[in-house]
Amino acid sequence: MANTETVIAVGIVGFGHLGEYLAERIQREGASAGLQLAFVWNRSKERLREKLTSDLILDDLTEFTQRGADLIVEVCHPDIVRDFGERFLCHAHFLVGSPSSLSDSTLEGRLRCTAELHGKTLYVPSGALWGGVDIQRLSERGGLKSLLVRMSKHPSCFRLAPPLHHDWSEGEGRHVLFSGPVHDLCPLAPNNVNTMAAAALAAPDLGFSGVTGEIVSDTELSQYHIVEVEVTGHDGFTVTTMRRNPAQLGAVTGSATYQSFWSSILVCKGHGGRVFLC
Repeated sequence: MANTETVIAVGIVGFGHLGEYLAERIQREGASAGLQLAFVWNRSKERLREKLTSDLILDDLTEFTQRGADLIVEVCHPDIVRDFGERFLCHAHFLVGSPSSLSDSTLEGRLRCTAELHGKTLYVPSGALWGGVDIQRLSERGGLKSLLVRMSKHPSCFRLAPPLHHDWSEGEGRHVLFSGPVHDLCPLAPNNVNTMAAAALAAPDLGFSGVTGEIVSDTELSQYHIVEVEVTGHDGFTVTTMRRNPAQLGAVTGSATYQSFWSSILVCKGHGGRVFLC
């Protein structure tokens, strides 16, 4: 039976593996989910023309308002969040697929203010973060003492900036590449730490400077990524989770995260002028 609710027009910014997956799924299943594809933008237009009809391709991102999107989904690069985030929120709800960009407290503050001013929701997808809503609730009650997120991957799955970037043709085994505040890690590995950024946003009392992030290179992890979350509360309360996310060699995003993003989009129906973890 078709969905009788108001149809949400979705604009997708970015057409890598995740963007392509979301665009295809909206076209295939959108009618039953109350979604339709408003546009897709990508820096390179070649792949767009191979996969999409011309009416769905947005050539100039500054013209996004002409497509009437109710929800804009960014799945490409933190620079887009910085350059277009406020403009998006003036006209539509905005799902930030690169929440590592929000480690810039000035940018985060501007986006929060814009969302509140225009009554739009700044959505943060939980991605590979398991238990994000529980962390958020614990933080809201003032019961969160510390939070650590550790991501372990095969070295081919990392996209690192200097000084973390290395020649991975040498060496085997497990190596901790970074351990410290998520705030310091985000600029060094913006494509690999969105799960940690989501955790920092779920725990505003700790924030990007108070949540600890670790990235670990492990040549044994040829078939999946591992995400570990260690939560510590007061009076001896602790929770530790470990998620194995199937992933091919060289894949920045694990396969289970694609389904998680789809689930997040289904939630984005408008939650007022605020930040909402989905």
